[in-house]
Amino acid sequence: MCGVCGVVTGNRVDDGVRARVEAMTRLLRHRGPDDTGVIGDARAVLGSNRLAIRGDDTGHQPLVDPETGVIVVCNGEIDNHQEIRDLLRERGRETIGSSDVSILPGLYLERGEDFVEELRGTFAVAVWDPRDGKLLLARDPAGERPLFYREAPGEVAFATELSALVSACSDARSLDPDALAGYLQFGCFQAPRSPFARIRKVAPAERICFWLPTSADRRVESIRKRFWRWPVGSVPKREADLNAFDPVFREAVRRQTACDVDFGLFLSGGVDSSLIAAVARSLHPGAKLPAFTLRFDQPSYDEGGAATEVASRFALVMHEVWVRAEHFPQRIRELVRLVGEPLADPAWVPVSLLAQRAAQEVKLVLGGEGGDEIFGGYPTYPGALLARGYERWPGFVRRMTAGFVRRWPDSDRKVTVSFLLKRFVDGAGMEPVARHLLWTSNLAPGLLQRLGIEPLPTEPTSPGEMLDVLQRHDLETTLAEGLLTKSDRAAMGWALESRAPFLDREVMEFAATLPPRERVDRLQTKPFLKRYALRYLPRAIVHRRKRGLSVPLSAWLRGPLE
Repeated sequence: MCGVCGVVTGNRVDDGVRARVEAMTRLLRHRGPDDTGVIGDARAVLGSNRLAIRGDDTGHQPLVDPETGVIVVCNGEIDNHQEIRDLLRERGRETIGSSDVSILPGLYLERGEDFVEELRGTFAVAVWDPRDGKLLLARDPAGERPLFYREAPGEVAFATELSALVSACSDARSLDPDALAGYLQFGCFQAPRSPFARIRKVAPAERICFWLPTSADRRVESIRKRFWRWPVGSVPKREADLNAFDPVFREAVRRQTACDVDFGLFLSGGVDSSLIAAVARSLHPGAKLPAFTLRFDQPSYDEGGAATEVASRFALVMHEVWVRAEHFPQRIRELVRLVGEPLADPAWVPVSLLAQRAAQEVKLVLGGEGGDEIFGGYPTYPGALLARGYERWPGFVRRMTAGFVRRWPDSDRKVTVSFLLKRFVDGAGMEPVARHLLWTSNLAPGLLQRLGIEPLPTEPTSPGEMLDVLQRHDLETTLAEGLLTKSDRAAMGWALESRAPFLDREVMEFAATLPPRERVDRLQTKPFLKRYALRYLPRAIVHRRKRGLSVPLSAWLRGPLE
């Protein structure tokens, strides 16, 4: 993993352009303390800070093809680099060095703009091709790695984090009111928007090509292409086959742990992270595997006991990180200052504390992100199915039920029945996607109205495809720009690589073939994945009540943080 940046111009590069890129690399140093590089030509300067995971000393960036002058920088890990290396060798192209990203210039020269479709892993990549004045930016299918850009007359600048890009573009600091309204509703900035009106974000699985004119008064031309989309709803369903899935998932874990550094596990005690721990142990039976878990003083938020049980079962070295109210004020300021944008997920702070502790032991951790989105793990999915029946109740019964639910007192406990029921009745009668957006909104509907924020428009869905649409929405928006933003910024603040085996492309494509009943069966979530997990885990762990990571913020705001 790295921090990458660059400026490409239509005119000749001057000392000021190089100074801007060098300044951005300094601001991205926390993401890659192992190596720094800045390389340019007559019209472009690209920079990189490297966190060495694969290839040791041979992974210096930027990468330059000596014949064509093509320059490449990449933030991420290319899991299928050896297969691509063999392919390039057959075509007569030798790669310099053994790092995973060393294959990128050759693959681009072989495949052209479509080369990103061949990549497996996590990546945010930039390619400058001086032969036709083209800059290519691309982001991995799930959006695990970020990439921002700013387009101006005769120039395109890009960077891994907003703070670096804003520092290099002094005229790009005006805010985007629509993006801020979306942030208040969903707690994150969904691509292509950022907090700033003149700075955009490359979307997951998006490839953008910019052509830089040699005349400063001509517009930069660009073409966007989405090179992949989760195929749920567009591929034939097949009967669930645990034997077919097992090698797919094991290979995902194997590829992501095929590295030259020590790795560990973020462990909650839930089925997703516990399954990853079990498979990782089976693949690395003699390795010292550290696990890192969060602890809370409040029992309804604390999952330390379950995590300890899993760690003991698989001989993991457990490290506990206690989270308390006094950690929040200073850490929030540090995080926003570091990355340049807010994130309305209070779990950002505990994940940052967890990453800080993990970085003292390892350079790479595996986490369970993506399991709920692709296998159907959120309570909103069975809730959407229940809503169909609720809407058939007589109107007076629904009104009586809603009145009773709204009088139910609030609680500081974690995701209570009263909270879930209030959101449920508020969404009664709404179109499924609009209802789902309301249920997952960051702020209550009444407060959004008082703030003058209108609900985002949605496309109507037929009942047969409802689950597909809801899961795809969560994968492409709240996961990519919320949960993965949290994990990336929290981990990279401490130069820690985070990977998610459930977001391996082959794992996602397998999940897309599962019939709806294998993702949500009445009130049961993730039935297929839970049956698979029973191969590795005891029933008590597999069928533990889902909790998810959150913090007792309301109690803290009325208490120690008041």
